Amino acid sequence: MPDAWNDLLARWRTGAAERERGRDLPFAAVAELREQRFGALRLPRTVGGADASLVDVLTRIVELAEVDSNLAHIWRGHIAFVEQLRWDGWHTDAAARWLPRLAAGEVMGNAFSERAETAELTTRLVDTGQDGLRVTGTKHYTTGSLYADWVHVAAIAPSGERVALAVRTDAPGVSIIDDWDGFGQPLTASGTTILDAVAVEPADVFPVTPEDEDRHRYLRGVYQLSLLAVVAGIARRAVADTVDFVRPRRRTFGHAGETRPIDDPLVHLVVGEISATASAARRIVLGVAADLETAASVRDAELLTRAELDVYRAQHTVTESVLTATSRLFEVGGASATSRSRGLDRHWRNVRTIASHNPVLQRVAAVGRFELDGTRPAWAAPGAATRAAASVPAT
Repeated sequence: MPDAWNDLLARWRTGAAERERGRDLPFAAVAELREQRFGALRLPRTVGGADASLVDVLTRIVELAEVDSNLAHIWRGHIAFVEQLRWDGWHTDAAARWLPRLAAGEVMGNAFSERAETAELTTRLVDTGQDGLRVTGTKHYTTGSLYADWVHVAAIAPSGERVALAVRTDAPGVSIIDDWDGFGQPLTASGTTILDAVAVEPADVFPVTPEDEDRHRYLRGVYQLSLLAVVAGIARRAVADTVDFVRPRRRTFGHAGETRPIDDPLVHLVVGEISATASAARRIVLGVAADLETAASVRDAELLTRAELDVYRAQHTVTESVLTATSRLFEVGGASATSRSRGLDRHWRNVRTIASHNPVLQRVAAVGRFELDGTRPAWAAPGAATRAAASVPAT
């Protein structure tokens, strides 16, 4: 790893619990990552990128999440946007427009989700004629957009079709509010983005093609693996924080004064369990990412389906095991392990919050249905009619 990367990791590792407790948003860290062109890792070398693999990028996300899970989570929308461009091809007009921006270090946030009783999008793109295209709507859970230069928005076009579009976060009419009140991931700024008749360049409007199932399988996998890489990083930090807590202690909570915690076989067991979970989580995430990337490189529908199902399986296995481990770590220290100053509770809270983004039970149920009758997971965007799921013989 480059010295600049390791230096960044070392510096931002210090004080992570305090920053989270004080809601100290990591603008400075994002700025450093922008300067290092972290968001350009997957771009071609011809424009100054590193032409890194998806596994390389997610490896960095795991490392960043071990330092600060909020900081790693912020990049989810940006990573997916780059993968969208890669899938469509660097030869496209969209790539020609966006490669210079991304290569310069500009960051993409997201504004797709809405709070509504139905799947119908309320955000509208309208053609005003003289004033051109304008977008109006309110988005929620817009993770990372407060730190970004651009925001990627889902909207309904004048034709009634669903589109994606991009606007600058400093454009007139854009308001991004840090009102996220979840008990975990508090520094991701996963709050509200308000768009009030914001001007949109026609070239920054992207059609959505629900019939391109392979593309959506790949991007769905990328979105989920980005979250799972954060979870894997949290597990690694939980190991380190647990060890740092145990090593200097002299008092065993069960029978004070008889044995140092570092010599207690029960403490050995708990730390070993957490370590095993962290190692397995990382290997699962990166292994599935490699399979997904291979399937995308050959554009094989069957391989993409298998990889997507493995992403869903990983959502269950990684999330549940890390949730268990980040709860079990408290067994090494009794009541003192619950100290707010140590912030050991943040690991469980952060994993639990991440797991709620795309409920694990839905993914596991999709895997179960596939195993039973061969029904593949189907894509239906908010605002679009639900299409019948494709079926293949179960294997």
